[in-house]
Amino acid sequence: MYCYEQNLGKAYAARLPTLGQCMAGVLGFFGVQRIYGVGGDFAANLISAFETSLELCPSSNEMHAAFSACAQAELDGLGVCLTTYTVGSLPCLSAAALAMAENLPVVFISGAPGESEIGDVAIHHTVHGRSAWQTRLDAALQAFAGLGMRAERLQGQRNSGQPNMAGEHFLQLVNHAWQHRQPVFVEVPRDQVFALTQALSLPAHPGLLRPVEQVLSGAGLIAEEIARRLRDCKYPVLFIGDAVKHNPRLRAQLLAFCERLSIPFATSWFAKGLFDEFHPLCLGAYNGVFSDNPSRVYIEQQADYVLDVGSNIFSQDTNTAFSTGSHFIHAMHNKTVLKGTSVGEGDLIELFDCLAACPLPSFDLTLPDWAALTVEPQAKLDFHNLAQTLNYLQTRDPHPFLYLPEVGNSYFASYGLRNRLGIVGRGWLTNPWYGAMGTCLPYAREAARCIKDKQGDERVVVIVGDGGLHFQLNELIELQKDKAAVIIIYMRNNLFHLGKSSDAPIYYCNDPAFDVDKLISAYGGRVSHCHDVGQFCQAFAEAVTNNQGMTVISVQASIESQYQCREITLLNLYIRSQNGDEQAREAWLAATG
Repeated sequence: MYCYEQNLGKAYAARLPTLGQCMAGVLGFFGVQRIYGVGGDFAANLISAFETSLELCPSSNEMHAAFSACAQAELDGLGVCLTTYTVGSLPCLSAAALAMAENLPVVFISGAPGESEIGDVAIHHTVHGRSAWQTRLDAALQAFAGLGMRAERLQGQRNSGQPNMAGEHFLQLVNHAWQHRQPVFVEVPRDQVFALTQALSLPAHPGLLRPVEQVLSGAGLIAEEIARRLRDCKYPVLFIGDAVKHNPRLRAQLLAFCERLSIPFATSWFAKGLFDEFHPLCLGAYNGVFSDNPSRVYIEQQADYVLDVGSNIFSQDTNTAFSTGSHFIHAMHNKTVLKGTSVGEGDLIELFDCLAACPLPSFDLTLPDWAALTVEPQAKLDFHNLAQTLNYLQTRDPHPFLYLPEVGNSYFASYGLRNRLGIVGRGWLTNPWYGAMGTCLPYAREAARCIKDKQGDERVVVIVGDGGLHFQLNELIELQKDKAAVIIIYMRNNLFHLGKSSDAPIYYCNDPAFDVDKLISAYGGRVSHCHDVGQFCQAFAEAVTNNQGMTVISVQASIESQYQCREITLLNLYIRSQNGDEQAREAWLAATG
């Protein structure tokens, strides 16, 4: 049979890597050190190929592996999840939807039937109806592609004298994820993992891998217009959105721009956690009537010009105060909206380079202060004062708290938190587009690993209710295996309360007889129960000092209105008004003016 050596020579043939070796090398080139996943038959060869050069982190299930990979993309720049064919890859669809919504560069790798196995006979794990006339081998590919992402299967050689091109194909898929900050799905036939593929010659770093040039023109003209507006205004504000969250260079530019001109800055809700809210120019996160911090005071009462960078505050979901009409920046006339439309925000980087060269005045502004913090040790601890209590503790503790709230009451209460940045560069991490639920523990696992890798001093703080906790309990075994240092604030009220409009059984997600102490002790953790602020402060301070293993602080939360935080109270009122409740509508109008 005609072979590589006969066609291309012995020297070339001798340096050909296997596809598995090439894939491991490509992932390492992009800085990947670990992969989250679940083992399986069609993924066995990939596991064998990866295990000598990459850390393979088992997860309790495929969905949680994918969520941890999403957190990896948030914190490290690229996440990787490895599963088996269909029965393993399809459970990752929820996380893939999250990655699409959040623009996360996650590489979903799935083992697949070998090319030699493809025929008319159905293979186990194949999505195949009994009455079907043909085998549907592309069910997973079609499902992931249906989310709008690139979903492709690597191919083996098509000529006996030519090695396959699968390695280069994999490189292009990973590079697409990395450059465009989009997830990709890759199926790898198991009989190709140890097949030879073309050798790659990689540059020094991914940025040199055929970078997409910034070709949009006019940055200088836009900079001149912004400079003119800055000279004409008295109270400017830089409003920063989530489009900058995966661009450390741009974030540094924005901060330097504000510091040079003494311009205050606020973030959208989706960009919370990207900047240190203890910075003297930071006004916190703004979202209209739902905000209760210096950003709302300054933006709604003083600001006369807004430079909006990457916020996408068009009529979309939570980023514009749930379309309540209370988002002043959305409605403000004197603003410049910079969306960022080129790959890697190259147009915004060029624009702020131009602004750095413009002669501009420095502003001498008196900014509104953050609320003075005090606590009442004997007061009941609940959602209404949880953020205030944690902020009080953060102002007195040098360790930054990295908050990971679960979607629900915990999520909305967390917008009252004032976050401090540590070495990993995030102070608050969740999925605000609700692309998926049940992420806080898989995210906490990756956050704890990332802090350990970078020798940071952050403390991982999860905030979760009954529904979120029970949804993710099987991930506790992975936290135990990792010996992850995680503080879990468990707000227990035995039901799903956000948006609740009746007492239907479907809202109840816990049972009073549930014994959290026995559960957490089985996973090697510690539990303390807190009823008042003083008990919580003591338990939290001990957990911060100890910083070992899992600590759960259980708080018996109430559903009575006086114990709900401001954001949840307003949101529940708004939801009821939108559902046609006339009394709620009148109360909403009264509350918002």
